[in-house]
Amino acid sequence: MSLLEVSDVTVSFGRRRTVAVDSISFALGAGQRLGIIGESGSGKTVTALALMGLLPETAQLSGSIMLAGKQLAGLDDAGHARLRGDLMSMVFQEPMTALDPTMRVGRQVAEVLLLHTSDRGGSARDRVLDMLQRVGLDDAARVADSFPHQLSGGQRQRCLLAMALINSPDLIICDEPTTALDVTVQARVLRLLDEVLTAERAACLFITHDLAVVSQVCSDVLVMLDGRIVEAGPVQRLFTAPEHPYTRGLVATARIDQLTPGERLPTVEDFYQREGSDER
Repeated sequence: MSLLEVSDVTVSFGRRRTVAVDSISFALGAGQRLGIIGESGSGKTVTALALMGLLPETAQLSGSIMLAGKQLAGLDDAGHARLRGDLMSMVFQEPMTALDPTMRVGRQVAEVLLLHTSDRGGSARDRVLDMLQRVGLDDAARVADSFPHQLSGGQRQRCLLAMALINSPDLIICDEPTTALDVTVQARVLRLLDEVLTAERAACLFITHDLAVVSQVCSDVLVMLDGRIVEAGPVQRLFTAPEHPYTRGLVATARIDQLTPGERLPTVEDFYQREGSDER
């Protein structure tokens, strides 16, 4: 049985029901790493927010989202809150906006822990420091006692990873977690993510616009275009024998054996111009 089963999910916004995600379906097994690639506006992040129950009030969601046998579609805020940080967690793109600038980092990691466990006092502090060390922050006590602005971008992103992992969730959703980092720090964070996911045996849904990153992290990949999944399969198959014209365009523009992190994906406009049509 799959850990996550998404069936015919559509997300639209506003009175005119502008569609951002259009009838997508996919499954994710326990411990599996699945990438979602596509340009900005393709529906990647909206998909992640739908899974986490973080869509704005203007959004309408239909379809089924089953996580570990629990139906998430239609679940109220309190129900989602019980699952977030415990059964599933998310690592956001920009740590300076995801972290509270007025609160010390250790307290922020501890709050995620205390919401779902009975650990208190020294026990919670010990677990926080241990988790910070496990995500590669050797000076864990200093980091825990620091405010976000006192840390580097790479350190802040590792703190977000510690927050996501502190309760050993079954599913971790990463939404462009290395985009704001320089190439050297990005490589270290990706290696760390690989090690921690393996140690925790957690499944990962990794959202990115970066072909090089998805090839390093994931075993399988979905390609999104205009809110739809246009191709899916093992990473190596998609990058060596793509079937959909948009996927072929991605690979032709940035050959996987020559990619560097941060390389731009072709836009939807590039795709339609290449196909000789402006029709959507």
